[in-house]
Amino acid sequence: MLKLTNDDITMAQAAKDKIAAITTIAEQLNERGLVTSEYVTGMLNRELQNSTYLGNGIAIPHGTTDTRDLVNETGVVIHHFPDGVNWGDNNLVYVAIGIAAKSDEHLGILKQLTKVLSVDGVEEKLKAATTEQDIITLLNGDVQFEADFNQQLMQLNFPATDMIQMAAVAGGCLKNQDCVAQQFVAELVVKAPTHLGNGLWLISGDKAVNRSAMAFVTTSEHCEFNGEVVKGLIVIAACNDTHHGFLKTLSHCIFEQQQGELLIASKDKLIAYFTNHEEDDISSDSALTETFRINNTHGLHARPSAMLVATIKPFSANIMVKNLDGEDKTVNAKSLMKVIGLGVKYGDRLQFIADGDDAKQALAAISEAIVSGLSEG
Repeated sequence: MLKLTNDDITMAQAAKDKIAAITTIAEQLNERGLVTSEYVTGMLNRELQNSTYLGNGIAIPHGTTDTRDLVNETGVVIHHFPDGVNWGDNNLVYVAIGIAAKSDEHLGILKQLTKVLSVDGVEEKLKAATTEQDIITLLNGDVQFEADFNQQLMQLNFPATDMIQMAAVAGGCLKNQDCVAQQFVAELVVKAPTHLGNGLWLISGDKAVNRSAMAFVTTSEHCEFNGEVVKGLIVIAACNDTHHGFLKTLSHCIFEQQQGELLIASKDKLIAYFTNHEEDDISSDSALTETFRINNTHGLHARPSAMLVATIKPFSANIMVKNLDGEDKTVNAKSLMKVIGLGVKYGDRLQFIADGDDAKQALAAISEAIVSGLSEG
C-alpha cells in the first residue's frame, strides 16, 4: 500500500498546463534522488501515448516502461493544484501524483486509488483541501464514500437454529472488520428484526458504528422467529448515509420478489448485486462465461485497462469480470476504475460473465482485444 507522508505533498501549486505541471513534478522527483534528470522525457512521452488523467480530479503522471532504468528508487511526489490544471478534454486535475516505479508498483497505487476514483464528492474535497493531511486522508480512502460489503462480511449456510445466533454471527463479521464496536453486537442480539419476505430478515443500527457496512448471513438449518421461517439475515450498520445504496437495492429486490435469489446466491453474485447497485436479475441461465489470460508484460495499468473498457462499453450486455488470480471479487467490466482495481498482473486470468443479446459478440471482441495486446502489442 502507498504510504504517504506530509513530505510527499506540495500544496497550493499552479501550472499553465499539464506539460508545465509534469515538468515541475519530474524536477522534484529528481531533486529527491528518486529518478535521474532524463526521467522527465519518459513522463512527457507517456502523456503523449495516453492521458494519465484518471477521473475525480486526479492524474498519475509517470514514465514509460523503457525509462524504468532511470528510476533510482520507487516513490511519489504529489502536487496540489487548487485552481486545477487542464489535463486535456477540459478535465481539471487538482491532485497530480508523480510516480517513479522500478517495476509494477504503480498497479498497487492505482488499486489503492480506486475507492476515491469511483465515488462522487471526491473532486470537490480535493479541490478544497488546505493541508497535506487533507490530501493523505482522501487518497488513503479514510473518508468513507461507500459502505463496506465484502467476502468477510458474509457467512453463508451457517448452522444457526435461531435468530439470536444469526444476529451474533452477523455482528461478529462486522466487528472483525472493525466496522462496529462490541456495544453494537450486544444490542444487535436483542433487537427485533423486520421480515422482508420469503425468509429474508433485516436489522439495522447506528450505535457504536465506526464505518457504515452490511453483513449477510444465511442458515443451513431450520430456523424460525415468532413462528415465521428464517432463511437469511441482513444487518446494516450506519454511521453516515453511505448505506443508502444498499437500502435502494433491497427495495428493488423486494419489489421484484427476488429475496429467494439472494438467499441462494454466491458471495460473488451478492457483492456484484449490492456494490454495483445492479437493478437486474442477479442470476441468469443465459449468461456466457469466458476466461482469458493477460499477456501484457506490465499487467493492466491505466492504458490497457482503458482499451479493454473501451472495447466492452459499446455492447448492451451486462458484463462482469473477475481476476481469478487476485482478490475474490467480481466487478462491472464497463467501469475503468473497477477494472484497474482488480490489480491485474502479467499472466493473471480474467473471467468475464456476459448476459444479454450481444453477449457472444462482446466476448469475441474481448478475446480479440486481449490477444492483440490491448494497444501494447
